Amino acid sequence: MPSKNGGFDQFKGSSDYVTSEELRKAVNVSIALGKPLLIRGEPGTGKTRLAHSIAKGLNNKLIVWNVKSTTKAQDGLYVYDTVQRLNDSRFGDKNVSNIKQYIKLGKLGQAFAAPEQVVLLIDEIDKADIEFPNDLLNEIDEMSFYIPETNETITALHRPITIITSNAEKELPDAFLRRCIFHFIEFPTPELMEQIVEVHFPNLKNNLLKEAMKSFYALREIDDFRKKPSTSELVDWIRVLLASGTPADAVAKEMPYAGALLKKEVDYDYFINNYMTRKNESYSPRRPY
Repeated sequence: MPSKNGGFDQFKGSSDYVTSEELRKAVNVSIALGKPLLIRGEPGTGKTRLAHSIAKGLNNKLIVWNVKSTTKAQDGLYVYDTVQRLNDSRFGDKNVSNIKQYIKLGKLGQAFAAPEQVVLLIDEIDKADIEFPNDLLNEIDEMSFYIPETNETITALHRPITIITSNAEKELPDAFLRRCIFHFIEFPTPELMEQIVEVHFPNLKNNLLKEAMKSFYALREIDDFRKKPSTSELVDWIRVLLASGTPADAVAKEMPYAGALLKKEVDYDYFINNYMTRKNESYSPRRPY
């Protein structure tokens, strides 16, 4: 089912999220085919923010389903609140014979029942049990589900634009993968990263940007790091540099406030004891903040 807006090249990005051409194409293929878009990429590359950008760019409502280790597919469809019904029957004055008032739609159910097409984000699907994706197959295919308690079938009025994120913590079933469009978000090139930084800091001085980017990508090249700094951490670091009034030459020489970039103690120790001492023999180690 095509989007309500018509046409193939619908998503062109949004003012607060910079996308590569390949990612925009993947989004538009997903919309055109009516299939979920499965997004992978290292942490901090904007997988979750993509759904927000699509909703903003297409002026659609966003529904977010945050998946946890205990999440079941049923949770996304509906929940029958038997506890509330029991309490009402014992202590309240409600007519409990109307079971429908105790049926609460989950995030997927809300997306199906929405009067207009929505963007549905199923975030970190691989956190759940391995059977979770398989349990969604029928609903994703049929765009409907049955509620036996009320003898009612909920059918999608508009096929939602579905974005599914994964951190590759576990393999997803082949049957599920066949029903998705897949895209891996490559880490941004320096040119694309400059555009991303400019969205957050439109008035950033060129010399500070140059030195911050140079230092950031130098850290990214260190294979010994267990967690390399990501896009979101670069943005945080630049925010700290601006708030502290750090000049560009200090960024080049000292790389201050590195705790905004490096989130593991072993990586920070390597940074202090190996990288910075080789970079500048007169460097005096200090803690992250």
